[in-house]
Amino acid sequence: MTQQQSIPDLYKSTTHACPYLKDRTAANLLVDPRFEVTPTLYDSLIRTGFRRNGTLYYRPHCPACLECRSVRIPVNDFLPNRSQKRVKKKNGDVRFELRSPAYSDEHFSLYRRYQSVRHGGDSMDDSDPEKYQQFLIRSNIDTFLIEMRIQRRLLGVSVVDHVANGLSAVYTFFDPEQEWRGPGTLAILHQVELTCQIEYDWLYLGYWIKNCSKMSYKENFAPLQAFDVEIGDWREVT
Repeated sequence: MTQQQSIPDLYKSTTHACPYLKDRTAANLLVDPRFEVTPTLYDSLIRTGFRRNGTLYYRPHCPACLECRSVRIPVNDFLPNRSQKRVKKKNGDVRFELRSPAYSDEHFSLYRRYQSVRHGGDSMDDSDPEKYQQFLIRSNIDTFLIEMRIQRRLLGVSVVDHVANGLSAVYTFFDPEQEWRGPGTLAILHQVELTCQIEYDWLYLGYWIKNCSKMSYKENFAPLQAFDVEIGDWREVT
């Protein structure tokens, strides 16, 4: 068995305040950062509920809590609802462009505006471009960017990974002044279409917590499957 196919060491992080549920503590299982995570290994990690933050690979491992679950859309079964159809019609003037994962002042400026509104004052609201690149640009696997533009104006950017038989939505940020357009929903709808065009089966959407308003939008993309760490398999969210 080669090094690329071997099983990495996993470490548990220290506990910290949960950023999503009040009065709860959180912790993660982390892949040893010294271990080379290949695309093949990343495929296995994604299928078992892991995600990535730059070159850090993790899965929630919280004390006495299993609320945070990785979710995915079986794209061949997905049909947009009435609200999602309205979002798509409303954004008929938006075009999508694929880009390589490279730093851009234009992207970073939009990212800063988005974070100042969505996460003002917390750790995400950071003016250091190096931390931005560590979070979204640096990658050991097959990553690309999707730009959303209205004529030449940048509306939003999605960071997306190729994984086995699917795409994984790492992060999306957009112009907070254009939130009336539903750019977050628009980005996912386009990613679903792209996943189907490539003839993949899955679009991974990251983590979802049932009772967290910040994540409730993911429930609108039905059918939705969640990884159950107790049985080690995916179940449809009902």
